[in-house]
Amino acid sequence: MSNSTKQNKILAFYLGQQPDSQGRAIEDMWSWDYQKLESVHNYIQWLFPLREKSRFNSSAPTLNDEVIQAFRASEELRSRLVKSLKVMLAFYGLECREGENAEIVIAKSDEYLSRKKEWIEPFNHNYLRLTRILTSLTNLVVKNYALALFRCLDEIYNENKESIGLKTYTYWKNAVNS
Repeated sequence: MSNSTKQNKILAFYLGQQPDSQGRAIEDMWSWDYQKLESVHNYIQWLFPLREKSRFNSSAPTLNDEVIQAFRASEELRSRLVKSLKVMLAFYGLECREGENAEIVIAKSDEYLSRKKEWIEPFNHNYLRLTRILTSLTNLVVKNYALALFRCLDEIYNENKESIGLKTYTYWKNAVNS
């Protein structure tokens, strides 16, 4: 890896070479329980970086073309991103399955009914997190996972329209159509 790649905070964090600005390794975040995933608000920007600065976490790094190219070129980076996604899916009561022809399917897990109480309610901050996740997956070249997540959220939205709202749904839809 080039020196500039080593210096990039997102890549170093994602490859387990450097902690985030709070000193937490990516492997630590992957092992957090649901309570911690819910109550800590400054890790999601590291797991799912975006091009624009976070309004909530000014120390979080942002994506640039170099990082996106590195994810495009590295199976390891993409598989670690999918691992981050699976951690968050479990939190939401969802799971990822490989379908036929390696098609990605994201669906409700056995925990969905108990987990949905934690996040399906009007103006829940997890809706913003889901928009971030969809956008980040799309930017970091794992769009098949973003589309699979959107298909699952589309179904959930249709069952919970009054709790989720059209505005949130539109953000989700735009995130995968960018």
